[in-house]
Amino acid sequence: MDDKDVVTSLFEAHREHLRAVAYRMLGSLSEADDAVQETWLRLSRTDTSDVENMGGWLTTVVGRVCLNMLRSRRTRGEQPLETRMPDPVVSPEDGVDPEHEALLSDSVGLALLVVLQTLEPAERLAFVLHDMFAVPFDEIAPIVDRTPAATRQLASRARRRVRGATAEPDTDLSRQRVVVDAFMTAARAGDFDALVAVLDPDIVLRVDQGALATGRWLELRGALAVAKQALMFQRMAQVAQPVLVNGVPGLINTVGGQVVSVGAFTIAGGKVVAMDILADADRLSTLDLKAV
Repeated sequence: MDDKDVVTSLFEAHREHLRAVAYRMLGSLSEADDAVQETWLRLSRTDTSDVENMGGWLTTVVGRVCLNMLRSRRTRGEQPLETRMPDPVVSPEDGVDPEHEALLSDSVGLALLVVLQTLEPAERLAFVLHDMFAVPFDEIAPIVDRTPAATRQLASRARRRVRGATAEPDTDLSRQRVVVDAFMTAARAGDFDALVAVLDPDIVLRVDQGALATGRWLELRGALAVAKQALMFQRMAQVAQPVLVNGVPGLINTVGGQVVSVGAFTIAGGKVVAMDILADADRLSTLDLKAV
C-alpha cells in the first residue's frame, strides 16, 4: 500500500465522524457532505507525516471548513439561520438505520439543532467541538482566532443558551412513544383538553414551510396556543406514518403518495416539550426516505 492509499484509508476511517461534526455545525446533510469533501481535498494537499493524531487533525480541519461556510452564509446576506429547519434524519420506527448511527451517536435531535443554529458561528464551533466531541480548547482556539481561555468562554456562553432553550429529553424510547400515541389519539379525536394534558406548559412548536410559503417560519409557544392548532393536527394524524426522526419518535405525512411534512417530538418529563416540523416541499423531495 503506497502513501496515497494509506492517507485515503485513514480518511475513510474517520469519514462518518467528520460528517457527524459537520452536520451539527451546519444543520444540512448536503452541506455536511461538502464540508467533508473539502476536508479530504485539504488533506490530500497537506504533508501530514508529522501528524500524530489524524482523527484530531481532521476534526479541527472540518471544524474550520464549517466555520468558513457559516461565515460565508452571513456575507451572502442569507436569511437568519434560525429561520431554517435543520435537515431531519429519518429512520424506520423499529430503529435507526446503521448508516445513520454515527451521525446520531449522541442523540442530536432537531430541537437541539435548531438552538445550535441561533448561536454565533464561533460559539457553535466551540460548543460542538468541545462539548460534543471532546476537542481540547487549546486545539479549538487557533480555529476561532482566540486564546484558549476566550474559547472556553465561547463554549460556556453557548452551553448556557442551549441549556436555557432545550429541556433534557427522556431517553426511554418506549415511554416517548406512549406520549406520542396519546398526542395522536387526542389529535385524531380533536380533543382539545386531552391535547393540552399531554403538552408541556412551555412547549414550542416550530414549522418550516419553505422559502416560497407565505409566513415561512411558524413558531408558537405554550400548551394552549399549540393545542389550538388541533385542526391542523387532526388532519395530519389521519395520514401519519410513525418513524424515528433524529432518533426520537416522529411522523411522516403523505398526500397522494407525496411527502408533505416530517415532524419530530421532543419528550421530557413525560410531556411533549417541542415539535419540529419540516413542510418545505423542495427540501422534502431531497430526503432519502427509501428505508421507511
